[in-house]
Amino acid sequence: MSIKDNFSHMNNMQQKAVFCTEGPLLILAGAGSGKTTVLVNRIAYILQSGLCKPWQILAITFTNKAAGELKERILQSVPEVGDEIWAATFHSTCARILRRYGDRIGYSSHFTVYDTADQKSLIKRVMAQLNIDEKHLPVKSVIAEISKAKDKMQSPETMLKKSEGDFRKEKIAKIYQIYQAELKNSDAMDFDDMLCNTILLFEQNDDVLSYYQNLFKYIMVDEYQDTNKVQYKFVSMLAEKSGNICVVGDDDQSIYKFRGATIENILSFEQQFKNAQVVRLEQNYRSTKTILAAANKVIENNTTRKGKTLWTENDSGKKIIVHTSLSERDEASYIADQILSGVAEGRRFSDYAVLYRMNAQSNAIENAFSRSGIPHRIIGGHRFYDREEIKDMTAYLRVLDNPHDNIRLNRIVNVPKRGIGKTTMDRAGEIAVLNNISVYDVIRNAENYTELSRSSSKLKDFVTLIDGLREAQESGDYTLAELYELILEHTDYKNYLKSEKENSDVRIENIEELKSNIIKFEEEYGDEASLSAFLEEISLQTDIDNYDENADTTVMMTLHSAKGLEFPVVFIAGMEEGVFPGISVYSNPDELNEERRLAYVGITRAKEELIITKTKSRMLFGSTTHNATSRFVQEIPDDLRKSTGETVFDNLPKGSLFNSEKVEIGSSSSQYTFNPKLSPSFRKPIEKNNNTYAVGDRVLHKVFGKGMVIKAEKMGNDTMLEIAFDTKGTKTLMANFCKMEKI
Repeated sequence: MSIKDNFSHMNNMQQKAVFCTEGPLLILAGAGSGKTTVLVNRIAYILQSGLCKPWQILAITFTNKAAGELKERILQSVPEVGDEIWAATFHSTCARILRRYGDRIGYSSHFTVYDTADQKSLIKRVMAQLNIDEKHLPVKSVIAEISKAKDKMQSPETMLKKSEGDFRKEKIAKIYQIYQAELKNSDAMDFDDMLCNTILLFEQNDDVLSYYQNLFKYIMVDEYQDTNKVQYKFVSMLAEKSGNICVVGDDDQSIYKFRGATIENILSFEQQFKNAQVVRLEQNYRSTKTILAAANKVIENNTTRKGKTLWTENDSGKKIIVHTSLSERDEASYIADQILSGVAEGRRFSDYAVLYRMNAQSNAIENAFSRSGIPHRIIGGHRFYDREEIKDMTAYLRVLDNPHDNIRLNRIVNVPKRGIGKTTMDRAGEIAVLNNISVYDVIRNAENYTELSRSSSKLKDFVTLIDGLREAQESGDYTLAELYELILEHTDYKNYLKSEKENSDVRIENIEELKSNIIKFEEEYGDEASLSAFLEEISLQTDIDNYDENADTTVMMTLHSAKGLEFPVVFIAGMEEGVFPGISVYSNPDELNEERRLAYVGITRAKEELIITKTKSRMLFGSTTHNATSRFVQEIPDDLRKSTGETVFDNLPKGSLFNSEKVEIGSSSSQYTFNPKLSPSFRKPIEKNNNTYAVGDRVLHKVFGKGMVIKAEKMGNDTMLEIAFDTKGTKTLMANFCKMEKI
């Protein structure tokens, strides 16, 4: 039996991609076409064929979750050597290279990685230093412009030169200049720096570049449509010697332009890498024929794409439901009712995902879920590592690892209170800038600076605390979890929470949970479980990395967050002109292509059922609009969809409502005549449960079963009930929404 026979379970195009090992290869992988399977099997085939050693393969993905899944499947496929393959994100790969060779460009191996919150803090401080008002120049805009400059590998000096005559950009260039100097003094990098600095390292050190070019015989990049210019440069530099670069992606799922993703990377792959081969994976294993037909019909309206048509051997499945509600509250109630009905018929809550274009849409849906007792989680909500107490404790850990991290040092120097005020730290910061040293170096020698003499004893006490903890860490006598306990003990942080903060019990639970995360990390990484490695892992984590597929919880998230995931039943809420697609498409046709790709991503998340919802009137950002139905709905053929709800507008002629060139947004300019009988002030009320409940009542809920009311509290025109269910535990439900009867 030949090696190729081991891969006979794959379809013809998948096999073609697996067996094509030499030279540049573009795998155009449609949604649900098994791209991870192809990547894993391609790696297995290369190793089984003896073409290279396992550590000579680099597989790059975009999220820790994807990297973890890839690594896990590689280990299943080639258990004896799977651990030796480099399977990581761009940032993790660059971090590994920079931890080893960062000293060549002026960084220690303990450099800190600044996340978005840290960037904001530092930029705010720099702007205050330059007397620039945040109202005139928002911090978010400054971060975006600096990120764009780094994407072009543009230094602050170059940006300043190119900004001559543009007052706003000149200001940003000056902020950028000081921001980079502060990062360097803090031995820190932001996410963009990790890629830029790796390229800088390669450009300035031929021996380092040559080492990695010789090390990696085969390079594979997942989600190539999401790469930016710097990422393209990084992989092309590494692949220059072997020429064996394989990229996997789907131009129809390129939706991250706002993050700097360059769709041209995938569209022009054959021009950038000569003699490249292209393999199209078009067989979908995820969705029904109906869902795929709808996705194909929508995306074929785009002007810039390489072109492919998804097909499947799955059943046709149900028609796509397009449901029209009167308002966003009715829309949310409809979604909640559909989920409760489905669960009553045997589905799990986790079978459902609700996707929307803007985070602002989540409010009404979350309220409906809470009132109906539907367990839910918002992806992109408040991350565990963004909580105040967690940021405090991780700041202590970061300062132990890198005391020159000025941002984290400023966060904890007076937490808990030590009598070290903001004025003192501002003075220390000014001295640090003047002497081109870190703030820690300044406060360590506070007695030598007149401006700090009054606070010198307090500053010295803090330095003694940090130096003592650093000594404990460097001694090797303590595990990371024990070191964490030492910090809690010597800072008396738990008592600080009890005396100074609300919800102290919950906050203490959170810092205990952080200890659990540290213990799990040590168990997983064994001898390699260093403090630097732990801090790097949590820096590079995104909210989607914490998504638990096994929890029986309905998921709510933006369409951007949903890429890479799949669910049996998907709701796409707010399919209206001005919401999805947004207003920006009217002034910029390129935006329309991206929005349509986003619609395609949303549609192809659904495995069995797709439900699209829209409203007659919607209140968003404080104003009410009466929007036309989204053009993306009209692009789905009539025979694939079924209209429900308030369908008065659904059968109008194409030109009057859906023509994308004529539709205008907003209540004052919509081209159709709005029927006042259907406006919110005239609408029929949401159907309510007329039962009244009292403590002690036995009830039957169609999802949670039998239970007893243990608390009933009047809230406006409704009653909040606490019910102890016989088999599902205690739930809090609103009487008007709970679909329940007394027994």
